[in-house]
Amino acid sequence: MLPKFLTVALAATLASAQTFTDCDPTKKECPNPKAVGSKPVEVDFRKGASSFFRLADGTKLKYDDNLGAVFSINKETDAPTISSSKYIFFGQVDVTVRAARGVGIVTSFVLQSDDLDEIDWEWLGGDATQVQTNFFSKGCTDTYDRGGFSGVGDPINNFHTYTIKWTPEQLDWIIDGAVVRTVKNTGAGGCSGYPQSPMQIKLGTWVAGRKDAPKGTIEWAGGIADFSDIPFDGYYQSLRIQDYMGAQGATEATAYHYTDRSGTWQSIKVVNGDDESKPSSTSSAAKSTSTKASSKTSATTTLATVSSSATVTSAGSSSTDEAGPTHADNSTATTGATGSGTQSSSAPTSEPSTGAAGKLALTMGNLAAAGVAAMLGYFAL
Repeated sequence: MLPKFLTVALAATLASAQTFTDCDPTKKECPNPKAVGSKPVEVDFRKGASSFFRLADGTKLKYDDNLGAVFSINKETDAPTISSSKYIFFGQVDVTVRAARGVGIVTSFVLQSDDLDEIDWEWLGGDATQVQTNFFSKGCTDTYDRGGFSGVGDPINNFHTYTIKWTPEQLDWIIDGAVVRTVKNTGAGGCSGYPQSPMQIKLGTWVAGRKDAPKGTIEWAGGIADFSDIPFDGYYQSLRIQDYMGAQGATEATAYHYTDRSGTWQSIKVVNGDDESKPSSTSSAAKSTSTKASSKTSATTTLATVSSSATVTSAGSSSTDEAGPTHADNSTATTGATGSGTQSSSAPTSEPSTGAAGKLALTMGNLAAAGVAAMLGYFAL
């Protein structure tokens, strides 16, 4: 359990965005991300590895017929990570996971786009009472006021199903079927902007409580990881992935194409067929979900039905936010917390903030070279 003062501070700050991408389509021409498509993808790691995911460099997983994929940490440099080979453009992802135990150990489920929109779930191995949520727009880390906490029953010893339901209108975080947080798309810009570009699914564990990590990172993680108590194992049991833009009517999506540098969802076109270098002239993302809703159409085959009513039910803590919510007085902290912790507003701000899944904690500022090497797996994604 985090100290009370730190919990209050982190509620305002949480994770900063991942700031690495192989190619940012808002800055230059990039390959079209491949689409999951209209058919939901179901992965059961209890049956073994899935070809839908690729392993980051240095990642080795074991598979248990009851627990699923085992993400094991045995030393500071371990950071097992996998990422999906295809993207969703709005959609729903359900992940059944049991977080890794251990002070200083982080488990993460992240959606991230090539232009650095991001939606996160993160668990601290020393906190058996809650899970952290966050979102980012285009990699903006000028402010850290979008994070949240939700209570959950012992996520380290119990499996729960954590869901991200993402539409053009709103974003819901859901635990075991109950909405615990909602963010509306208000059209705000900057750091308060709404995540809206095609995203990969990334799963992993990593070490925040490293001896060479920034002080804020170690404080956020609950302290230095004790490697006399290894292994620290996280378990991803199964996933279900729906791509809401996977088809428009009877037209199957094969990829998504950025038609300009804005990164707005209305500017991103659905590509159909074998020619993935050109957008489809008949499939546009710029159709209102509120005006096109139809109960007769499957939500997995058309954006017309992805509008979410997001009725909040009583599981854990619940909150409804506009894009860019503030969960605590920002004066209590000035540094992003997922992987970087917090610091007093009067303290220097030279310590780096880190990305959801802790990736940026090992990519910015004054981290040692060994720390950077430990997270090379994330850079390969």
